[in-house]
Amino acid sequence: MPVPQVAIIGRPNVGKSSLFNWLVGRRMAIVDSVAGITRDRMIHLLEHTGRYFEIVDTGGIGFNDVDQLDAEIMEQIQHAIDEASVLLLLVDIRAGLTGMDRQIADQLRTTNKPILLLANKADHERLDAEASEFYPLGLGHPLCVSAQNFRGKDELLSAIVEKLPLEGAEPIADPVMKIAIVGRRNVGKSTFVNTLTDSNRMIVSNVAGTTRDSVDVRFELDGQTYVAIDTPGLRKRKSVRTDVEFYSLHRAQRTIRYADVVLMFFDASSRVSAVDQQLCGYIQTHFKPCMLVVNKWDLMAPHMPTEQWSEYLREQFPELAFAPIGFISATDGRNIKRLLQHAQMLFKQSQQRVATPDLNRLIHDALETNPPPVSTSRRGKIYYATQINTGPPTIVMKCNDPDAFSANYRRYLQGVLHDSLSFGEVPIRVFFERSGEESAVAVRESRKSDGAVD
Repeated sequence: MPVPQVAIIGRPNVGKSSLFNWLVGRRMAIVDSVAGITRDRMIHLLEHTGRYFEIVDTGGIGFNDVDQLDAEIMEQIQHAIDEASVLLLLVDIRAGLTGMDRQIADQLRTTNKPILLLANKADHERLDAEASEFYPLGLGHPLCVSAQNFRGKDELLSAIVEKLPLEGAEPIADPVMKIAIVGRRNVGKSTFVNTLTDSNRMIVSNVAGTTRDSVDVRFELDGQTYVAIDTPGLRKRKSVRTDVEFYSLHRAQRTIRYADVVLMFFDASSRVSAVDQQLCGYIQTHFKPCMLVVNKWDLMAPHMPTEQWSEYLREQFPELAFAPIGFISATDGRNIKRLLQHAQMLFKQSQQRVATPDLNRLIHDALETNPPPVSTSRRGKIYYATQINTGPPTIVMKCNDPDAFSANYRRYLQGVLHDSLSFGEVPIRVFFERSGEESAVAVRESRKSDGAVD
């Protein structure tokens, strides 16, 4: 049986996204005083007293969207209602009962599903008496909560569990890989997610910036569970004018850091932009396995050979010369399964290790073939190298003087590693340390492996 879903429903600005973040335990949904921020469904797995369910954040009912996406947003809300086992009707105890609250309650009653009435913004007990104003909704006594002041969480979770189906689903497996889907606006990221999941999971529109938040979507491939993370389309930093765009940018960057593999999307009909350069630079800075994905290829083939676009990307992003390139059509699913299989390979490569003797033989041969030039009257020497971590593969080279190795020579050694090792399609971090000194890099990597924050 699938994991039951619990959908948060209500009019705009009653605190649905704040409640979602509070229950999840971290800021996943964008919260802003501007109404209508949430468009797509946000879903997260929760557990309480051994019962698993997915909490679902939705857009506000009755809001006129500035980009005229009212019908698409309402379709997402209706999907959430249809798929939910329990509905949470959220009202604002400070604003009191409104006509829209009545309309939503009438709509939800027709579903014949369990409904919990929640009076949010009850920051202290003195406000609880005002919850009686919501009795005319016919949904029983409201449960008073405050997402902002963290009030009533245990009571709410227990009330949800009581209304879940008795034949609760078994705990679901953790995903084997998290895939971030990034790119500038209108390159087809949400269409890709919908095709991937064979559903209307994300709103797809010609309006730039339709997706405002990073949205996790679970899917299965060959019997294994994965998470695809759709991110907001980005634009130049100087064009980020609103709080919503600012938070969208930071959510996309956080998603890149969180992901195991990044799919960097390009529009086959458009040239590489400054935003593409910024994104690829961020991916490179964080050493994420990455695949360059040229979408909408159905619009170009057979007018342009794939080799021409591949050469163009290699020229634009020489620092990602090791990253594979894929050509897909998100609208008809062309090459999508092959793309995901390659993403799996990248993830496996990022977790591989090379034996220290093999690594040192490789470095010795590279030094013999092309010795480092003399720098400041001293030639650089590498005494030994060792891999100290994975994800990404991290190698420390003990040497006589790190400053004796120029940037060009370091790039040469990086190229040797990519050409010769089994993880040649993923970024490899290389550190040069003076022999005899305690390895600060090894200490940092050990702390990361233990879950410490750098």
